[in-house]
Amino acid sequence: MHARHIAPPAAPRQAVRLRGRQRARKGLVCVAAAAAGAAGDSMAGESGGPPLLARMDAFLSAFWKFLRPHTIRGTILGSFAVTARALIECPVALDWTLLPRAALGVLALLCGNGFIVGINQVYDVDIDAVNKPFLPVAAGELSPTAAWALCLALAAGGLALSAANFGTAITSLYAFGLFLGTIYSVPPLRLKRFAIPAFLIIATVRGFLLNFGVYSAARAALGLPFRWSPAIVFITCFVTVFATVIAITKDLADVEGDRKFGVETFSTRLGVRNVAYLGAGLLAANYVGAIAAALRMPGAFRAKLMVPAHLLLLAALLAQTARLDRERHTAPAIATFYRGIWNLFYAEYALLPFL
Repeated sequence: MHARHIAPPAAPRQAVRLRGRQRARKGLVCVAAAAAGAAGDSMAGESGGPPLLARMDAFLSAFWKFLRPHTIRGTILGSFAVTARALIECPVALDWTLLPRAALGVLALLCGNGFIVGINQVYDVDIDAVNKPFLPVAAGELSPTAAWALCLALAAGGLALSAANFGTAITSLYAFGLFLGTIYSVPPLRLKRFAIPAFLIIATVRGFLLNFGVYSAARAALGLPFRWSPAIVFITCFVTVFATVIAITKDLADVEGDRKFGVETFSTRLGVRNVAYLGAGLLAANYVGAIAAALRMPGAFRAKLMVPAHLLLLAALLAQTARLDRERHTAPAIATFYRGIWNLFYAEYALLPFL
């Protein structure tokens, strides 16, 4: 990033921020109101039911599970790592007044993430009753009405936050991500039924849109035009492949329910063992590509960190795959393997600011 930051005049800039905060507050009020309504619909008991605090605690627990915490961690780490990279590359001093705006950006991303995983639970309730009975809609901890209210509030709140703080281009990108998440789960398209469109949507949203969108928003907030940097090109390509691996391995544990309800996945077509090896192979190739990039472009990356770090992550992947094979692809082994894939995903974003 080699452009100079040109601050707008003080008064107009304050006015823009004031309007942005007002619109953002409206979006947050929508989310809070829907959450409160969802709590009432899903948890309200009769006069002899549990105390209010117990019902609220039960609702918050269900809401947290509804948001799928492992995906939240990925979104938060990704947004912070990409933003940190944009700040490291920035040639001007950091304007600390931008931090609240950055926090609202992360909140908008979390709202979008919550909408996508939530709407999937609404339409997958019968499948989840077989594959993931611990999820709150399938378990009856959240009613369908409450789940719908939360999904609509999260989508509206995220769009409001994006429009209030990041302009038309980023908001359009955000809306496109919500659209992809919708056609993934919602009839009549419900593209999750088909293996290839399903993984393409997940790879696009978590791989390209997240990294490109956060980096674009960060540079715009700094008053800089968009420009690809080697680190951002790398992480966008790397995470797009990684998201493909997540997309095909997430169904390893879901074969029973997917077959019962006619959902076609790589696991139902090729078998659990083959898909586990396919995912591990793609990810291993990803790590080899990262090492090659560091060696071929020492001026763009810190090869002394990037090479050994990815060798270590590759070794961890191979160890996880070998363990899965030793345990003969049992349900607990598959769960451990998939959790390990996500841990490797988090590790890559933790490395990004230092590459």
